[in-house]
Amino acid sequence: MHYLLIYDLVPDYLERRGEYRDAHLKLAWEAAGRGELMLGGALTEPVDTAMLLFNGDTPRVAEAFAEADPYVRAGLVTRWRVREWKTVAGEGAANPVR
Repeated sequence: MHYLLIYDLVPDYLERRGEYRDAHLKLAWEAAGRGELMLGGALTEPVDTAMLLFNGDTPRVAEAFAEADPYVRAGLVTRWRVREWKTVAGEGAANPVR
């Protein structure tokens, strides 16, 4: 199953993230290496939201990522939530429908 981890970001996120970026990216690439994180990044213009796509049996892997994320811990994320995403089309869809 796929889960989206959705972050609402502080208005000055770009200015404040530098101190925490290396640790955040290390955590993300480790999750990707384990096959948990498929894609992640911030939406642009405005940079007010970030999304990370996780693969797993339960939402717990995405929740654990958020709980450990330096961006969350440092207050760069004002709110986060995990939503199941029922993917049906494309390479890697969890529930392919043709």
